[in-house]
Amino acid sequence: MSAGRGADAAGDPIGDGTARAGAGAGIGVQRPPLEGVRVIDLTTFLSGPSATQLLGDLGADVVKVEALAGDSSRAIAGPEVGGDSAYFLANNRNKRSIAIDLKSPRGQEVVRRLIAGADVVIENFRPGVTTRLGLAPEGVVAEHPSLVWASISGFGQEGPWRDRPAYDMVVQALSGVMSLNGHPGSPAARLGIPAGDVVAGLYAVIGILAALNARAETGLGRIVDVSMLRGQLAMLSYQALYAGVNETAPGPQGAAHDSIATYRSFRGGDGREFVVTANTPRMWEDFCRVLGLDALVDDPRFVDAASRLRNKHELWDLLEARIAERPAAEWVDALTAASVPVAPVKNVLEALGDARAAADGSLVTVQNEEVSFENVATPIRFVDTADVEPGYPPALGGDTVQLLAGELGFTDDDVAALIEDGIVGAAPERVGAR
Repeated sequence: MSAGRGADAAGDPIGDGTARAGAGAGIGVQRPPLEGVRVIDLTTFLSGPSATQLLGDLGADVVKVEALAGDSSRAIAGPEVGGDSAYFLANNRNKRSIAIDLKSPRGQEVVRRLIAGADVVIENFRPGVTTRLGLAPEGVVAEHPSLVWASISGFGQEGPWRDRPAYDMVVQALSGVMSLNGHPGSPAARLGIPAGDVVAGLYAVIGILAALNARAETGLGRIVDVSMLRGQLAMLSYQALYAGVNETAPGPQGAAHDSIATYRSFRGGDGREFVVTANTPRMWEDFCRVLGLDALVDDPRFVDAASRLRNKHELWDLLEARIAERPAAEWVDALTAASVPVAPVKNVLEALGDARAAADGSLVTVQNEEVSFENVATPIRFVDTADVEPGYPPALGGDTVQLLAGELGFTDDDVAALIEDGIVGAAPERVGAR
């Protein structure tokens, strides 16, 4: 559909009159919620690609615009599948790829033609880069009033740090997140997951969906500005307020909690770790009963949550000594039977194995004609809705010819000239294909 058409008066967020098809009828299976939404993906590396992969998982048609050399994450060292970087494959399913020299006027014209038929554009260039490429967001949205444009950057489009480069660990460090990670007395530790990137991607998707929803009423798109740093500050949650109220910066949390003494990890006699989150009086009493430490329930030092927090080190010494007497799995089984929230600390392979055994859709197999790999699926589920088949991440320029000739109306001679002149790139098997 064309972004220029906007939304219809019936409140159709897509604008093609089909958003409400089947709604409330209770008959059949509904289409994926973003089917019919065209997304032009100008992002690289992780924050943007994670966002556009989620949009693709929800049914959007995502066209990934890459430089002629490809998304830089294609070259990340590490595991490979079929010769492709696993880093790239993890964040780029359900997309099509067109390779374009964005620095050339002819390449910029191709992008403008792609945008003319889009609902959403998402980019994660440093602020000002799109303007230098002739794609200033304000001008593009003025030309296509129903277009939603989302920008992800390290520090936002305005402010003193807007021009600084940012990566995941940079914003983890600047936000205070790293200072909370690790164990007391140890150096600050980066989170083992790319939270700065992924959280920014999630907030970008939230902003895009909110803008599409508003467009259903007004017919107008808008510009969404997402900052990786702001995303990490938002993730501080109660720790931000604790710091402000106490006028003291909280330190590394380790595997404990600032407010609940019985919310932490323990090590069994076999060296395996498990976590207990005994938050309520009932859970605390059952925790003590399972451990055979019933006397602690009436001990004045631990009689309520505030007392337990105040005397947590004494309490932990008693709990740790008892827990060290038996293997972790035995404690986990006994506490589970008593309905005390508990879980073993698993490594990534173990967690994936559990998800595979559960067969609940948490993992998907992504495959092409030659290879396949298993990846984590989107956690969002819809009842009575068709699934989006996980499309294999695209080859660089794998859809260039089809997009130019099949959808943008370029002639065969035009396409051949663009390829020959190095304005666009096409995967070898696609050159000359229709």
